Amino acid sequence: METAICGRLPLSPNHVFNPKPAGDRHPLCKGPCTNLGIPMAVSATGPGKGGGLLERPVIEKTTPARDSEFDLRKSRKTAPPYRVILHNDNYNKREYVVQVLMKVIPGMSLDNAVNIMQEAHHNGLSIVIICAQADAEEHCMQLRHNGLLSSIEPASGGGC
Repeated sequence: METAICGRLPLSPNHVFNPKPAGDRHPLCKGPCTNLGIPMAVSATGPGKGGGLLERPVIEKTTPARDSEFDLRKSRKTAPPYRVILHNDNYNKREYVVQVLMKVIPGMSLDNAVNIMQEAHHNGLSIVIICAQADAEEHCMQLRHNGLLSSIEPASGGGC
């Protein structure tokens, strides 16, 4: 048993390259066929005989590509480094400065925080960390938010 959807033709080179004029009756259609374009479905030959209908392919929408971990590391390495500088002030206690440094700078040890505080106290300023510009700006803002005097400047070398 052969069936077809009216307006759809079996795939064959004759039908695609030599279509019949509109309104002609196709032997597989029940009634006049008015749409003789390239078929989206083909005739089925019945159950168990290997026939079937071609389905419209599903086009999956993909999300925009996400940067790989390699790309992120590469962009960090190529970004010019910046220094975060702590300036001495006569308002904050030394212990408070050490606490803020340990809270604001990730991985800051007690010994490093004490050394940075001492250098700023004796020399007027001290380099807190060298890192990417965006990180340096964030650290500087957090230090200022906690009442410390800080600034950033481009570094000639070093890394995060």
